[in-house]
Amino acid sequence: MNVNVIAVGKIKEDYFIRAIAEYEKRLRRFCSFNIIELPDRKIPDDPTPGQEREVLDAEGAEILRRLGKNDYVIALCVEGKELSSEEWAAKTAGVLRTHSTLTYIIGGSLGLSPTVKERADLRLSLGRVTLPHRLARLVLTEQIYRGFKINANEAYHK
Repeated sequence: MNVNVIAVGKIKEDYFIRAIAEYEKRLRRFCSFNIIELPDRKIPDDPTPGQEREVLDAEGAEILRRLGKNDYVIALCVEGKELSSEEWAAKTAGVLRTHSTLTYIIGGSLGLSPTVKERADLRLSLGRVTLPHRLARLVLTEQIYRGFKINANEAYHK
């Protein structure tokens, strides 16, 4: 089973990189886990709606090119559904029974294009708070790991 995260933007802070790498390492015993970083597009300081749409469309096209035809796609977005860790684990288990690849998508600073949201099988929210991109990626990776631990009936600690 394959679990991918497609994320727009690069994480620069070493402490986030190390934390995410730790969860990547832990996930190896449960799945093939990959993070695909896409470059974020430059946005003017005071963009027009047209410029924002152009950035979203370009990032969206790049995301869509990376998706497999049969991937189950979960788009992280503020209007998405909120799930508890247990609900998330159950959803993951169900998806991986019917799909060989589960792909999560994290957009850039403007979010996700409408075409990416339409392609998604599920829109998921990490909660009602706004998280910086790098923290959202860390939380996502941790929750994916937590879900596998729950599904394996293993204790989660530290």
